[in-house]
Amino acid sequence: MLDRLYVELADGDLRLVKLAEPHREALRAACAADADIWPIYSSSFDPDHFDTSFDTLIGHASRMPYAIIGGDRLVGMTAWLRPDVSAETVEIGNSYLHPDVRGTGFNGRLKRLMIDHAFAVGIRRIEFRIDERNKRSQAAVAKLGCTKEGTLRSERITWTGHVRDTALWSLLAGEWRKR
Repeated sequence: MLDRLYVELADGDLRLVKLAEPHREALRAACAADADIWPIYSSSFDPDHFDTSFDTLIGHASRMPYAIIGGDRLVGMTAWLRPDVSAETVEIGNSYLHPDVRGTGFNGRLKRLMIDHAFAVGIRRIEFRIDERNKRSQAAVAKLGCTKEGTLRSERITWTGHVRDTALWSLLAGEWRKR
């Protein structure tokens, strides 16, 4: 299933390509466009932490990252996280979009593309784990029809040392088909 899940995806001018070393500088530039956002993320892709975070993302076995291409430029990143073939579950996370494409419907298109694909290859449950402080991301997954299952208290320590409460959201294949 994993070899069918982690493939390049496209919808018109939106493309998801496997994140790799050749994307490093374009992603660095995209991430630097909003330096103020990183304190609500688990890890930082700000200029001071970018290289370490990039290396970790592309080198970690439980992460399958994408470069997000909008038209002719890299506008962000996202990933499949913690896929569990036996449980038929996966998380969508590590998502960042350049400020230019926020609020345009681009994120909805991106997430629908990923969700449609995941359910088509046999995933039955998709999770989103979001910092409780990140109200914009929680509103975005709610618009997709996801259900907030609760809050994982003190679930992780972020790069700033903040002990994070994490909102757990999910979407089931049967719920998506009914939409």
